[in-house]
Amino acid sequence: MIAVDTNILVYSHRSDSPFHVAAKELIESLRTQSAPWVIPWPCIHEFVAIVTHPRIFKVPTPLATSFACVDAWLAGGNLHLITESDGYFAKLRRLATAAQLQGPRIHDARIAALCLHHGVRELWSADRDFSAFPQLKVRNPLVKR
Repeated sequence: MIAVDTNILVYSHRSDSPFHVAAKELIESLRTQSAPWVIPWPCIHEFVAIVTHPRIFKVPTPLATSFACVDAWLAGGNLHLITESDGYFAKLRRLATAAQLQGPRIHDARIAALCLHHGVRELWSADRDFSAFPQLKVRNPLVKR
């Protein structure tokens, strides 16, 4: 199962992103295939917060449009939103402790722990901070190999 991080979601949504076309194609390929894919709930929250933020975008996405975007992803029928459940906190503790994280880096550990907790085989992200978690395969699908 593939998980998608916030930055790929933002790029796919915002036509003013230099990565928009490639990211949109990636999301559409996931949405239209039969295999399940996942987005961690914290990434949904972060997506809505970023695309609607007037200090990030000169013309932010209207709130209703950001929710409609998430609805469109869910309409494919194969997207699952993953969240914390029994056993998650132990994974978070192990990851954060092993990487000696603090402050905002705990958010990355949260995403990594959710992915590992739910058996995600690969996280798609443009964020290099996930290299702190060697247990999770992370790939930037926007970079040619």
